[in-house]
Amino acid sequence: MHFGVDYYPEHWPEERWETDARLMREMGVEVVRLAEFAWHKLEPSMGEFDFSWLERALSVLDSQGIKAILGTPTAAPPAWLAESTPEILPVDSRGTVMGFGGRHHVCHSSAAYRSRVEGIVRAMARRFKGDGKVIGWQIDNELGNSQKELCHCESCARAFRAWLRRRYGTIDELNRRWGTVFWSQTYDSFDQVPTPRATPNAHGPSLLLDWRRFRSDLLAEFLEFQAGILREEVPGVFITHNMMGFADQVDYFRMGRSLDFVSHDQYVTGFWERSGDYRPHRYAANLDLMAALKRRSFWIMEQQAGQTGWEILGPDPEPGQLALWAAQSVAHGADAVVFFRWRSCTVGTEQFWHGILPHSGVPGRRYCELKSFISSLRPVMDEFEGALSEAEAAILFSYDEEWALGIQRQHPELDYVEQVLAYYKAFHDRNVPVDFVGEDGDFGRYKLLVAPLMYLCDQALASKLSDYAKRGGALVLTMRSGVKNADNVCMSDAPLPGALLGEALGIEIPEYDCLRMRSETIAFEGKNYSGSKWLDVVELKGARAAASCVGGRHAGCPAITEADFHDGKTYYVATEPDDALLDAFVGRALADAGVAPIGETPRGVELVRRRTDASDYVFALNHSSEARSVDAPPSWKKIVGESILGPRSFSVYRIDR
Repeated sequence: MHFGVDYYPEHWPEERWETDARLMREMGVEVVRLAEFAWHKLEPSMGEFDFSWLERALSVLDSQGIKAILGTPTAAPPAWLAESTPEILPVDSRGTVMGFGGRHHVCHSSAAYRSRVEGIVRAMARRFKGDGKVIGWQIDNELGNSQKELCHCESCARAFRAWLRRRYGTIDELNRRWGTVFWSQTYDSFDQVPTPRATPNAHGPSLLLDWRRFRSDLLAEFLEFQAGILREEVPGVFITHNMMGFADQVDYFRMGRSLDFVSHDQYVTGFWERSGDYRPHRYAANLDLMAALKRRSFWIMEQQAGQTGWEILGPDPEPGQLALWAAQSVAHGADAVVFFRWRSCTVGTEQFWHGILPHSGVPGRRYCELKSFISSLRPVMDEFEGALSEAEAAILFSYDEEWALGIQRQHPELDYVEQVLAYYKAFHDRNVPVDFVGEDGDFGRYKLLVAPLMYLCDQALASKLSDYAKRGGALVLTMRSGVKNADNVCMSDAPLPGALLGEALGIEIPEYDCLRMRSETIAFEGKNYSGSKWLDVVELKGARAAASCVGGRHAGCPAITEADFHDGKTYYVATEPDDALLDAFVGRALADAGVAPIGETPRGVELVRRRTDASDYVFALNHSSEARSVDAPPSWKKIVGESILGPRSFSVYRIDR
């Protein structure tokens, strides 16, 4: 199963279903996802189930050779449930009970809600157990999509306090580690610890970080709860969940543990995008993060198939872009691409979230483009199924770091994910495969490791990073490293960036400067660049200055340092480099570490690799609006596409080893 669509037969007259199934088959669709928002249709009243319409839809699809993934419909609880058990409705930070409507209008800790979830999930699983038309299950939909600050109800307050008891054991230990003596916030019992509701001033950063961790764990545990039901009722059938790239509500590394493989929703011209710039590296990074979660290939459960929009619309994809974006997903590790949606809906919030078919249901440009795409790529998909890039460079990604820096940004424009993506772009622009790796991951797999903004860095993590460099790795750390421990409390045992990191880097940082409304001129390898937002004022303690500030108060201050450390090498980037400086520095670090690109390409062409035991499969993706030529070596055998890449097109090469 390599290509599919998200289908909502309940939105259309039943007499249309056969036409849809036939058009899907002719397009090359092999699988559909359905029912993930159909709770009321499946359970019209409490405990009264009606699966007959879904059974008929599955039979119509099966008659055309199309299998199904069923979604548990728990993202959209029906009105009868909110009416009968209003305690399932979430409460915001000001104590306001949120109303029924939209989706995810629930408290995930609510026992009443969990009871009804178990009812619908178990009933669905038992009805479709052993049904060959159903090949897998998706749990809920985009957990974290609508949660934001929620929920502050009494159920969640009790669950948060129980979580804190497990973490700290005693209230005295919590007080000690949080430093609650500040502002007389000491607690006499766990029952006094609040959820971070609205307050005249800010809550303590330790409480806020643990609240983010608790909320993440609650959503992950809710997924685990459903996965346990499905594994009990339908063993042997795969279970997945559709994630959302760098969304910040859930630690996806944790969530991925309960899944057979992860899935992802990939939207490039989303209506929520504020920038008109088309930035292929951002969408490549989404995909590489998905591959990192379980270190295996994944599915795209929602691939953009048209113009996106709720109240506001995104731009209409250019001809060729839908196929190009789907090819990018496959190139970065997707074994299956399911397009959202089959047909543009005429009702509800997503009336202007366009599908493969327009509102009229008449096939047009999008249908033809994706039909051609499927026919070109399907013949080779089996050859690299399960394969990933096998990168020699990695970027450390941590949800704790993102959450902690979101609580105290320090510079109003400092953003953890944007910093991570800036380093990712430097690799992407050079066609160098790069993995993401979590703090628990195996650093030793890589020649070069970049760890941006390691703001929370306790002894265990500092030791792991130091040992990586000591054993021969090339380690890049950046500004604001080693500032706090895992409790979001400032370190005080040694000057920044801490004793272990300071020794590995050969530096000390006695002070720092928040660069508000100004920047620093940085000299590197004979050229001047710019650094902004922050400057750690570095003192060399064995390291060498690779780049330095020019002029002004910080003239001569090292901006990038390098040091030999046992069998490895370390670098420290003390500011936020502009794109040109970051590109030049990463180029030097790659050369020092002996990491080579896949190949050289004209501007706008991305090279991506999937590596099997026998061959490399290289995708050449032309994101530009002009034709581009790829100078492929003789060993590259073209198996899809043309040697001259047309605007917004792609080719695939096989390199046998």
